[in-house]
Amino acid sequence: MKSENHGHDLHNKDMKHENHKTHKEHSEHLKHSGHHTHTTHTGHAHHIEDFKRRFFISTILTIPVLLLSEMIQQWFGFQITVPLQKWIVLVLSSVIYFYGGFPFLKGLIDELKRKQPGMMTLIGTAISVAFFYSAFTVFTGFGRDFFWELATLIDVMLLGHWIEAKSVLGASRALEELVKIMPTTAHLIKDGEIIDVPVSKLKKGDIVLVKPGEKIPSDGVVIEGESFVNEALLTGESKPVHKKKGDKVIGGAINGDGILKVKIERTGEETYLSQVIKLVKQAQESKSKTQDLANKAAAILFYVAALTGTFTYFYWFLNGMPDFALERAVTVLVIACPHALGLAIPLVVALSTTITAKNGILIRDRRAFEQAKDLTAVIFDKTGTLTEGKFGVVELVSYIDENEFLKLAYSVEKNSEHIIAKTIVQFAKERGIKPVEPQRYKTIPGKGAYAVIEGKEVYVGSPNLLKELNIEVIDEKIRKLQEEGNTVVFVVINRELVGAFALADRIKSESYEAVKKLKEMGIKVYMLTGDSEQVAKAVSEKLGIDDYFAQVLPHEKAQKVKFLQEKGYKVAMVGDGINDAPALVTADVGIAIGAGTDVAIESADIILVKSNPADVPKIIKLSKVTYSKMVQNLWWAAGYNIVVIPLAAGVLYNYGIVIQPAVGALLMSISTVIVAINSQTLRKYSRLI
Repeated sequence: MKSENHGHDLHNKDMKHENHKTHKEHSEHLKHSGHHTHTTHTGHAHHIEDFKRRFFISTILTIPVLLLSEMIQQWFGFQITVPLQKWIVLVLSSVIYFYGGFPFLKGLIDELKRKQPGMMTLIGTAISVAFFYSAFTVFTGFGRDFFWELATLIDVMLLGHWIEAKSVLGASRALEELVKIMPTTAHLIKDGEIIDVPVSKLKKGDIVLVKPGEKIPSDGVVIEGESFVNEALLTGESKPVHKKKGDKVIGGAINGDGILKVKIERTGEETYLSQVIKLVKQAQESKSKTQDLANKAAAILFYVAALTGTFTYFYWFLNGMPDFALERAVTVLVIACPHALGLAIPLVVALSTTITAKNGILIRDRRAFEQAKDLTAVIFDKTGTLTEGKFGVVELVSYIDENEFLKLAYSVEKNSEHIIAKTIVQFAKERGIKPVEPQRYKTIPGKGAYAVIEGKEVYVGSPNLLKELNIEVIDEKIRKLQEEGNTVVFVVINRELVGAFALADRIKSESYEAVKKLKEMGIKVYMLTGDSEQVAKAVSEKLGIDDYFAQVLPHEKAQKVKFLQEKGYKVAMVGDGINDAPALVTADVGIAIGAGTDVAIESADIILVKSNPADVPKIIKLSKVTYSKMVQNLWWAAGYNIVVIPLAAGVLYNYGIVIQPAVGALLMSISTVIVAINSQTLRKYSRLI
């Protein structure tokens, strides 16, 4: 299985699941239609303002309705009497019903036209029955009105839909705050002078000065200076990141004590922050499977309430109690619509997206994010994902004092421009070693380098150098390092082998944690690489990976994903989003890593800004917690109906137990509070990431 070619030739388009297709089309649409995107977002902003306005006006009108309601007065033991009291309540409630309830009445008509009753049908039916029955009681003097119930139901539903509309535009308050704290001016260096200009006027190629403690005005690259930069609010990276010449910086990050000159590379909508905000909007616009579940729950409740209400009316009417029959039927229809159902999903969606985005985990497709909870296998690309994607010293074998060994090797290699020499020099620097100036130095083409240092003849080079010097390697440890596919560089002093460096693509320290955590969760871990069998086996064994595919060409990666899917696994593919694109699309969940500031990766469902493979098990945990919170909320929102609807229908009437609308409303209010509190507990899981 290691390096065999499994599966058949797969065409990229054929491999896409429906959700991926929809997502890709949406992404392309956003990309190629700037005007429409602007119009869409403007529409959402109008949507938010509309719900907000209706909510506040309805809530203000609800206060006198509550105070003048006989049921509320009896409940709380106070009395307010005004002339034409019932008629005033009727007028106020009419405004709340027609103005505040308009979106739900329109939604009811739309759903019935499509023959797909759901949330709007349930809400629209409840408020209509409450309003018309209550108006009937005012005109006839029969029974008690439900005006206060009507008003509070509309208020809570407007609040829920306002939150939902906000989440579509970008419910992440953290991100909205980021936009507000972006610097408004930049120190532009022009013709040797420093001019303060608005950030909006910056162009690609401009050079700006960033003083200590200031925010970087836009994405760019450091061309002069050195400093530590705080990116915590943007990428979730807790420690300040060291930046020097050639390093990329993100607009909005806070500069430390150093002075930086930055060449601007991205402005406006191209910047990292703008892309993040766009992705958060996209994630919250993408349909959630649990939202479908909420609509199904609402549809079921509608049918249950309609059937139970009808049955209740005829049962009590035929038993000679027409007044009681009408009151019971109305009570069933009104309290069947739980206030909390409108809040159950939007609250969790808004919170989970905020938590993840704030910590450098960007969700593009919520369905894929929810699917992460069901994963049974994770495939990691090797280079740049599990490894650093660059050459480094992975092992050191020395027969003499290690510091002396490093000093001599450093002193020879510092004169060379070769990539291997630079790697050894960097390793020695990291160990705090100081070199000495060689007395003589020469390169040995294709074999290494030679120098005389402190009177010693020092050679540093390849196995070919050892052949030339007639030195044989007898150390089993060095032989094993060679067999594992490492590049081994030998150090010889006075024609005696004193040790060797093993160079390879270094494994990220976080990769060990990622593999360990996934295996603890019972998830199989696989690795994909274009490297040789030897290298793949060595990395796989070091990390404790279950299995690997070696010598896989980029176009074959998707076949390996498909192969595991055919074996019954739910598969996540973790790669860099470039040559891994077909595999990311084929997988049940595509996770792009190594993205850094380039978050616009079209093929991924989830993007890890910090390039940390240990974030993968965290995504799975958060997916499980988020889904469970949504389902819990749906149960709290709708579950009370299991008890309340039969009692409202009067099944225990003969035992003297009849639920009053007030009691039903109290239970409904409690379920709403529980849903709100339960959603907020998701915040404590932010420590997962």
